[in-house]
Amino acid sequence: MRTKPSSRSGLPARKGGCSQLERHVPAYRQYLLDRGNAAGYVRSCEAAVMHFSMWMRQANRRLADIDEALVVEFLDGHLPRCNCATNARHPASVRAALAHLLVVLRDADAIGPEPQDETPVGQELRRYDQYMTQVRGLAPKTREGALRLVEALLRKHFGDEGIQFEIMTPEHVRRFFAAQAKNYKAPTSLGAVVSALRGYFRWRATLGDRTHALVGALAYPANWQLASLPKSLEPAEVEQLEAALGQSGPAMLRADAMVRCMLDLGLRSGEVARLSLDDIDWDAGTITLRRTKGRREDVMPLPEATGKAIAAYLRGERPKTQHRMVFARHMTPRERPIGPDLVRKTIRQAYARAGLSHTRSHLLRHTMASRLLAGGSSLKEVADVLRHRSLNTTLIYAKLDSGSLVEVALPWPGKPAAAATGRTS
Repeated sequence: MRTKPSSRSGLPARKGGCSQLERHVPAYRQYLLDRGNAAGYVRSCEAAVMHFSMWMRQANRRLADIDEALVVEFLDGHLPRCNCATNARHPASVRAALAHLLVVLRDADAIGPEPQDETPVGQELRRYDQYMTQVRGLAPKTREGALRLVEALLRKHFGDEGIQFEIMTPEHVRRFFAAQAKNYKAPTSLGAVVSALRGYFRWRATLGDRTHALVGALAYPANWQLASLPKSLEPAEVEQLEAALGQSGPAMLRADAMVRCMLDLGLRSGEVARLSLDDIDWDAGTITLRRTKGRREDVMPLPEATGKAIAAYLRGERPKTQHRMVFARHMTPRERPIGPDLVRKTIRQAYARAGLSHTRSHLLRHTMASRLLAGGSSLKEVADVLRHRSLNTTLIYAKLDSGSLVEVALPWPGKPAAAATGRTS
């Protein structure tokens, strides 16, 4: 007969568990609460930890034995056949709860550090990541993508053995690239693959390896950046989008402020996500953009409509958090800053509410450039507002400057041209 679970965690209170682990439960609870998790979620996580603690006692495991391997043993070995007196046995929920537990225990130095991949490939990836961080200054997302590709290449050709570039040929690299090409559609995405692999081979060349032939085996795919017109919203669509703002409902004030940031300031989704309360100078009416794609700080005027939308969100909807980001999560964990994906999702939903079929948030950035040109701004002024490091990046918008294009257009040969000169055919 099962023991009746307690009402708090679904487990017999302090009975049959690992007492060493249970001493860390208060710190674990506080860790979750400090990150804005709801009380119900905290209780479910505590129940999962208590379940894990009971199993450790039965398996004769100590606190110092806890690591990723022990968690996997519990999840894969115990949970599928568990008949413990607990409701905390949902695999995904328990896995998340124990991931938090590992963080808390390591912060308290109660267990060993996170295990590292000590294979030759694992060590190589750590060295290359250090180089990309300290020498090239690449952003975390860029490094993550490069490491993923380099690891796939090295694992395929060397497995867990030593890395020997003498046995890797240009044909091996070309075949790997061809296999990777199936995962990408846009030429720009394939270009990122080429850039990541070339960067790695060039780094190895500085260390004395003969990898120049491997670099030459990779060519950037054709990508005619100025071949098409930049897509943007039509003036009527902009009015339609703006008319759909101001609706009531959950997170609507946040959505309105995000739309205004992208439509009025031309911000990228990542820049919206990283916007801090300290970046806005309400007295001066300016906003400072930090950690941008161009790796610089830019001070821009804050349009009145944008400022009002942000202020309305801060006063009426933003939950209390410990972080200083302007836009916060409205669901737990609130202390985790939002990312670009949430911004893009919010913009897609705003399009849908306005009855527009668009999905890409970057359209609003293109739309701002188009509106500036239509209002008489020069390409240099558009480049300054969009914060392009090179004017060449802005040249694609020259195709949208109808007024200037008319001035440089040559007359079309034929009867109209002849009539203009007073001649007859």
